Formats: sequence, C-alpha cells, structure tokens
Amino acid sequence: MSKRIGIYPGTFDPITKGHLHIIERASKLVDELVIGVADNPGKKPLFTLTERMEMVQTDIDNMHHKHCPIKVVSFSNLLIHFAREHEATCVFRGLRASSDFEYEFQMTGMNIRLAPDIETVFLMSSDKWQFVSSSFIKEIAKLGGDISEFITPNALQMLQEKQR
Repeated sequence: MSKRIGIYPGTFDPITKGHLHIIERASKLVDELVIGVADNPGKKPLFTLTERMEMVQTDIDNMHHKHCPIKVVSFSNLLIHFAREHEATCVFRGLRASSDFEYEFQMTGMNIRLAPDIETVFLMSSDKWQFVSSSFIKEIAKLGGDISEFITPNALQMLQEKQR
C-alpha cells in the first residue's frame, strides 16, 4: 500500500489555534502531512514568507498531538502542481462557516477538473474556532484587543514585534 500524503495549504498570516486544530485532525488521516505556506503577494500578508514559515514550523514543533510526520514547505505555484510535487493524494481544507463553503466549493470543482485523482477533504472547524480568522486576529491586535486566546505564544510574540 502506498504512503498517504496530505497537503494543508494556507497563507497562515498568522497561524491560529484553529489552523493548528485542523492540522492535528488531518494528521490522523494520512501517513505524512505537508503544510503548504502560500507565497501569495496578492493577499498582502503582514508577515514575510520567511516569517510565516518560521511561525508555522515553531508551532508545529510545539504541537503535542502529531499523529504523523509533518513538514512545512512554501509554495507559489498552483496548489494542484504543489500537491503533485509532493505526491499527495488529498488536500485538506478547513471550513468555518457557510461563507467559506462558496469559495471552497468553486475551488474544489476546479481542482477536480485539473486533477481528478487528488481528493479534497473538508474538515469542519470546532465550534471553539469557527469565528477565528487570521484577518480578525490582525485587526483586533491592531486595535489593542487581547488575542492571546486565539494564537500561540509564539505567534503572539511575532505579531506584537511586527506591530511595533
């Protein structure tokens, strides 16, 4: 039987506890998980690609419940091409609310046309993390709110340093 490799892509600007919860759950379903940190300047991330890679890697290293090897890799090409480069059989996507579904549904439809052999697996966010997004985290932090409940101490420290 071949090795089951999954991809969990994202911008992770910053990585949240919701992301980490999806990563932990996805790691139960594959033999190896690749976290794809997207280099997408069009999204105008607050953190550089190098900073986001470091943040994600540190948080993965500090995870208590990893059920398979997890590696962090950047990518700037088409997700399906990235998945093929890593011999992935599936792409994990987290869904928070119905608003996520429209975009994810369209993307999945296109990915099926481009690569019918790569499955998309949707993991619903825990109700604890359904409202958490990197965008909200950055906005709340910018306005002086307490975000420590939603991100790790590592991500919090990097965000605070970035905002100075």
